[in-house]
Amino acid sequence: MTELRSRPLVRLDAAPDPGTDAEAWTARHRAEIRGLAAEHGAVLVRGLDLAGRDRAAAVVAGVLGEGLVEREGFAPRDPYPAPGVYSSSHWPADQPMCMHHEMSYAARAPRLLAFACVTPPTSGGVTALADARLVLEDLPAGLVERFERHGWRLTRHYNPFVGIRWQDAFGSTDRAEVDRYCAADGIETHWDSDGALRTVQTRPAVIAHPDTGERCWFNQIAFLNEWTMAPEVREFLIAEFGPEGLPFNTFHGDGTPLDAATVDSINEVYERHTVREPWQRGDLLVVDNVRTAHSREPYRGEREIVVGLGEPFRP
Repeated sequence: MTELRSRPLVRLDAAPDPGTDAEAWTARHRAEIRGLAAEHGAVLVRGLDLAGRDRAAAVVAGVLGEGLVEREGFAPRDPYPAPGVYSSSHWPADQPMCMHHEMSYAARAPRLLAFACVTPPTSGGVTALADARLVLEDLPAGLVERFERHGWRLTRHYNPFVGIRWQDAFGSTDRAEVDRYCAADGIETHWDSDGALRTVQTRPAVIAHPDTGERCWFNQIAFLNEWTMAPEVREFLIAEFGPEGLPFNTFHGDGTPLDAATVDSINEVYERHTVREPWQRGDLLVVDNVRTAHSREPYRGEREIVVGLGEPFRP
């Protein structure tokens, strides 16, 4: 086992024989892999033979445990047969996916993530990590106190022009079924006359880790905020849809808008605690989604990562 730079990532080297069966090796070492992810926040298994997405998907499913079917996604994914196993999000290669905790806006989120590299990019495309406990400690006390008191608010505007359709996000074409889902999970729904859906939900920004009780910064406040968008993208969307029509935006839990300085300060703290390890073919990265935030950096070339969402819990 090898330490990679600093917490929250350690490396576990698989058998060097390229003919080693990846599914069998992962099954034998499943408890060790999950234990290291729990202890360190993430573990990178290097040296597996993951030739082809089917083998990668099988390895991901084997390490996950109970898979979580994604709802309320922000970008399309291709599903694989095993529950909770998908392609990575179809997000523009030149746009970053900033630090976040997967599905931290949802009433049910995955505790465990798994990423398997079928094809590494030519450059960039790192799935970077940051320790949520250290981020919380390093954020300004006043900022944390306000978010702990009020939580954070997410607004979404599902329309047929930008982002994912509500039918795909909720896995249904039945508006009544979507309303029932949202009502059960504390999400307000508003249907426009043209059939577009607007939603509002408020979630905790800081939660106790389900196993250790440690306080963790657990949210997508900065990633989904308008000030994290590229300026030209933000300006275009506001010009087209108005400030209330952005496909997503975040606020203080009491509805107060966030200013650019607040969002920048969150992203700066994430950057101070970011650990990066470039992808290699056959890598398997397993992440404690509560303890560890992750991002996806811009890249060049083909990039194929199989993703697993597992061990659902209610934050």
